[in-house]
Amino acid sequence: MFSYRALFAWFASAILLCAVTWIYAGFGGKAHLSDQVCSNCHLSGKDVDPAQASRLIASQEMLCGVCHKNVKRMSHPTGFAPKGKLPAGFPLDWKNDMTCSTCHDIHGTKPGLIRGERRGKDLCLACHDTAFFNSMKDAGVSLQQSGHVIPNMAQGNMNTGIDALSLQCMGCHNSQTDAGGIRVGRTGIVRHSSGGANHPIGIPYPVISRNREFRPKSMLPKAIWLPDGKLSCVSCHQPYKKEHGQLVMPNDRSSLCMQCHDL
Repeated sequence: MFSYRALFAWFASAILLCAVTWIYAGFGGKAHLSDQVCSNCHLSGKDVDPAQASRLIASQEMLCGVCHKNVKRMSHPTGFAPKGKLPAGFPLDWKNDMTCSTCHDIHGTKPGLIRGERRGKDLCLACHDTAFFNSMKDAGVSLQQSGHVIPNMAQGNMNTGIDALSLQCMGCHNSQTDAGGIRVGRTGIVRHSSGGANHPIGIPYPVISRNREFRPKSMLPKAIWLPDGKLSCVSCHQPYKKEHGQLVMPNDRSSLCMQCHDL
């Protein structure tokens, strides 16, 4: 038997679905950078077509860095020609260099703008073989988590004054779960279980001292990063290198230490 109530319910549902679709199309799911002027990045200005879309006014690293500050410091290396051939779906730029858009669909709508369906370790193994990671001290676990070391503000108590990047480092490197881990005392001193140099983090640089035993910030090399002007794990260590955690420069005869300490 025909039911007007069922027909009305179906009709109302259809209207609701159309309304939701219209609202999403109008206000949600916008492509990344859709609110920007094309000439901010493209040489061809507003008349961009696929044939010359890769011709940019600057390197992708520089352009992406306008919004994503310090992204190049804490990410998978880019701006170079890879030794081997990359799988289909991971494009190089017109110079055959790997860039941000090799892994990211710059004008996409997916979370993270990641190309394809691979994520995490599977994404890494699309280009790298297992031997590449097995040669690392941590078997590449740290690098396979993400292509970027991204500060997670929820990883710790920010009242400690320690920067978010250091807190993320301590999420894996702590003396309870890692034989070569670290612990941080109440005064902000990092103590390495490996016996490495103990050093404060989470304090502004230069450290206030009557003896003026620290070089001014303007004299520090660019390799020494001070997030928010504070000493951090990443001031001395580079997380995204083949040797995970390697120093930002050699410390022969305390040369790295002497970049900041003016004894």
